Amino acid sequence: MQPMYYILLLITSMLWGGNFVSGKFLVPHASPLLLTELRWLIAVLCLLPYVWWKEKSLSFPKQALWPLIWMGLTGVLLFNFFLFLALDHTSADNVGLLSTLNPISIAIASFFLLKERLNKQQIMGMSLSLGGVLIVMTHGDISRVLHLHFNIGDVYMMIAVIIWGLYSIASKKAMEHVSPFKSTLWSGIFGVFMTIPFTLSSMTIQSAGADFYIALLYSSVGATALATIFWNIGVQKVGGTKSGIFLNFNPIFTAILAFFLLGETLNAAQLLGSILVIGGVYSFTAKPLKKVKNTYVHSKG
Repeated sequence: MQPMYYILLLITSMLWGGNFVSGKFLVPHASPLLLTELRWLIAVLCLLPYVWWKEKSLSFPKQALWPLIWMGLTGVLLFNFFLFLALDHTSADNVGLLSTLNPISIAIASFFLLKERLNKQQIMGMSLSLGGVLIVMTHGDISRVLHLHFNIGDVYMMIAVIIWGLYSIASKKAMEHVSPFKSTLWSGIFGVFMTIPFTLSSMTIQSAGADFYIALLYSSVGATALATIFWNIGVQKVGGTKSGIFLNFNPIFTAILAFFLLGETLNAAQLLGSILVIGGVYSFTAKPLKKVKNTYVHSKG
């Protein structure tokens, strides 16, 4: 049965990778905050009946309240705000690639806030990935680092990645008391309510056609509600470590979909940076190699 769950995780990766492409169809027509509000409002309406059916209850213990509120602030409001800002200024390819740094962001946040240790393999993988990110952000011209010449969209996405690390810490705390499905639902509800005050003055959608509404449904129903359900099923059936490997397919799906739907192509610097980032993240998330002890066979003489 496991191959079926691997396919489910691959579909999840495709949904998440495609979200960066769908975002490019959204950002010309509405503000990042309004897009965040719409994406999660629709996602919450889709998740509500599923969570009710699966959990037989929507309530949560009071110990989960503040972690869920923190999840809503970081993972819904701030992450999506900077994600849509990034898509307005840089390519879907770059956003998809930089998003692969999420596991590293989680580990760094855990190191500082939860005192979790990093091993040598993780530090090497992190260094390799960050080197690849610099190549992508500078288009292969490392001298830009000295002059701080970066695409502002790439910078926005790096901020989103840092925020995701903080969101993941909150989700760990929340899931000590509630299921992943309830945590996603309630963080979405809190995030939607926190976003409302910032969207009251900019609730306008400009010159939107069918492509905008298709992209919005894809982002909210596909890349948020369905992807969350598929991901949690995959983690439950094959484990978190194996599931995490499938996140490395996200930028590959983004690149493929961006090529066919947006006409984006990878240049040599992006390709090299992508290889380094994905390789580094794989090294970071893989199990540490065990040292092989030397064994000596003594012959009787």
